[in-house]
Formats: sequence, structure tokens, C-alpha cells
Amino acid sequence: METRTIRRTSVTLPALHEDDLSVVASLDPRQDRIADFTYADVQLRELALTGVHLLGGRITEAVAQRTRFEELRVDSVTFSGCDLSDLRWTDSKVSRVVFTGCKLMGAALTDLTLDNVLLENCRLDYATFTHVRATGPVILSKCSLRETEFASVDFSAVLFDGCDLTGAEFSGGQYRDLDLRGNDLSRLRGVGSLRQVIIDRPQTQQLAEALAADLDVTYGEDVDEF
Repeated sequence: METRTIRRTSVTLPALHEDDLSVVASLDPRQDRIADFTYADVQLRELALTGVHLLGGRITEAVAQRTRFEELRVDSVTFSGCDLSDLRWTDSKVSRVVFTGCKLMGAALTDLTLDNVLLENCRLDYATFTHVRATGPVILSKCSLRETEFASVDFSAVLFDGCDLTGAEFSGGQYRDLDLRGNDLSRLRGVGSLRQVIIDRPQTQQLAEALAADLDVTYGEDVDEF
């Protein structure tokens, strides 16, 4: 199977055979299973799926003003160039899935299980990850995560690489072996939660800057002595 590897983390990519994929006009929420499909170039007021199994497919250039995913199983699916505004995604399992060049800004991701997931060149600014668990490798590469919140997540199998983490906040959760090398950590929030993560030595200064900001310290040279 094809993989994407950064440092010591390898994600298994979807195994898709183009000749086996059929074009579908819609992702019918009344179906229990949608398999071997291509869904592309659509603009929707709402995209809502509950209790559906997406198996082996491509979702390309889909634009939705409102997106609701609940109790989904998503296996071997690629999302490319999608803009899923107001995304609320809950109680789902996501395996061997790739998001490339997608806009998921302000997304609320809750109670998701991720296994072999790649997000590359995606916008997740102001998103919230709550009780999201990585049971297998997950890579976020060159993504924008400005002011994104991570609360009570298990990211022990996750790697961030070349991401914009300005104002991103971590609270609670499990972060042992979270790989943060190759990112600017100086403007993180909640760095006290990031125990046993992997960084490069030069990033120690960046974490110190982030901690000083968290503690709202005042430097002596800025104190008026009179």
C-alpha cells in the first residue's frame, strides 16, 4: 500500500482504483453504505450525513454552507479542495483518509477516532478538537491551525510538520510522543499540557517564550523602579 512518511511517522493512504469508482450525483443520507464513488464539483446549502459508511471514494471541490457528520465510518476516502463551512463532526471513526487543500475553518470535531489520517495544506483556523483520539498514525502537514483548540485529546500518535500554530491552545489530554519538530512553538498556549512531546533542542527557547506568555510574566527591565 502507498504511504506518506515524515520522519518516523508513516500514514497508509487510501487504496483507490480509478476504474472501480462511479460518479454519484449526491451523497444520499438515506443509504447505509456508499462505496467506490466519486463526488465532485458541487455547491450545497447543507451536507448532512448520519450513520453512513463511506468506503473507497473521492470527494473533490465540494462546497457546503453547513456540514453535519454524525456516527460515520469513513474508510479509504480522499477529500480534495473541499470547503466544508460550519462543520460539526461527531462520534465517528476515520481510517485511511486524506484531506488535501481543504477549508475546515471553525470546525467542531468531537469524539472522533483517527487512524492513518493525513491532512495537508488545509485550513483549520479556529477549529476545536474535543475528545479526539488517534489510535493510529496521523499527520498534519503545512496546515493552518491558528487559534485552534485541542481539549482532552489523545494525540500520542500524531505529527505536526510545518504548521502555523499561532495561538493554538492545548488543554488536558495525552500528548506523549506527539511530534512537534519543524514547527514554531513560540506562540502556543497551554504548553503545560504538552508533557513528553518530541521537539528539537532549539525549540526549547520557543516553548519558554510560550510559557512566559501563558504566565503573563513581567520582565525586570520593564518595571518602573520609581
